[in-house]
Amino acid sequence: MKFSVRFGLLDLLAFKNLVPGRKKRIQRASARPITSDPVGDLVKNLHPEELHLIIDEVRQETVSTRTFRLVPDPESGTRSLPYFRAGQYLSFKVAVNGVTVTRPYSISSSPNQALNDGFYEITIRKPENGFLSNHAWENWSKGTNLVTSGPCGFFYYERLRDSDDIVALAGGSGITPFRSMIRDFLEKDSDIKFTLIYGTRTPDDIIFYEELKEFEQKAPGKIKIHVVCSEPDDCWTGPTGFLNAECIRNLIGDISGKSFFICGPQLMYAMLDTQLQEFNLKARRIRREVMGQIADIISHDGFPQEVADKTFRLTVRMGNEIKELPAAARETVLVAMERANLVPPSQCRSGECGFCRSRLIAGDVWVSPENDGRRGADHIYDFFHPCSSYPLSDLEIEIPRPV
Repeated sequence: MKFSVRFGLLDLLAFKNLVPGRKKRIQRASARPITSDPVGDLVKNLHPEELHLIIDEVRQETVSTRTFRLVPDPESGTRSLPYFRAGQYLSFKVAVNGVTVTRPYSISSSPNQALNDGFYEITIRKPENGFLSNHAWENWSKGTNLVTSGPCGFFYYERLRDSDDIVALAGGSGITPFRSMIRDFLEKDSDIKFTLIYGTRTPDDIIFYEELKEFEQKAPGKIKIHVVCSEPDDCWTGPTGFLNAECIRNLIGDISGKSFFICGPQLMYAMLDTQLQEFNLKARRIRREVMGQIADIISHDGFPQEVADKTFRLTVRMGNEIKELPAAARETVLVAMERANLVPPSQCRSGECGFCRSRLIAGDVWVSPENDGRRGADHIYDFFHPCSSYPLSDLEIEIPRPV
């Protein structure tokens, strides 16, 4: 008791002397203004508003996939790369046919490679109808200058939340953040057990296949790689089919105590939402990378079909500027603004980051449940995310100024 009372009194005395002590320090301080801001400089280095990068190398990974190595462009103001957490992405701001758009791409290299070797890598698969991905394939080469955000996103391992026994479920180019994670765990000599189940359509389109097997050989017992092929050829000897509950259970056995990380195409997300229910996992044990804008919103079960072919008037307030433009119901409000070359702020394009958060002054929008990252207060005070919202009527909105 004496010990507690004594130290309680000391705390009270320290509190009593707090303001007088501060006044004395202010009186003794120099009148000369402080010109340096080391804390502010550190914040800018860790969380820059934008990065100016140059493509230093292009590697063909598979018939449909390329890796782009990005290094700082000091002439444009970027002298070093900020640290990131394995699994995060960069949001690219690119002019395509006179229209500036943004797209997020996961960093496939490790944080150590950014700090010590001075590069990021992103790995892009060329889809049949990809917009920026097709542009990248046709126009990006060694020496191309690019503008991106700093590292963003919440798809990373967190010791306070996640188990040290991870099951990663990847599909197609969804392998990219997991390559970064595996490299990071190996470079840190982490005790984390990491099992990757990687779904691919054909054997000749497995991204990083040889590298993944090398990772497994470097850390036997820690890293385990399973590739599941849905359209195998005659030479394929591994598992076949899709990443359903039976496949997952057969490959990893006991489910208890594991955290699941998921990254892949939208159809894979929809299937796994159903399949993982069989395991009765707690919500915090399932981590999903944001999927981006839904490819075919018209086919979504909840989308109001009566407005599918309608186009509405969108009034956009941005500072002192007011612009009116058409907005098709089948495209997000963000896409409508990009078509008009307004360049609104955006990063994740999935309703998660809140970077495009805007105020809905008038009208109604439909928000896809999978990409609804609004807070409770946003519903009350009429804020929404244009990247995951579709117009149901004429709209009037107020958006933040572009960065």
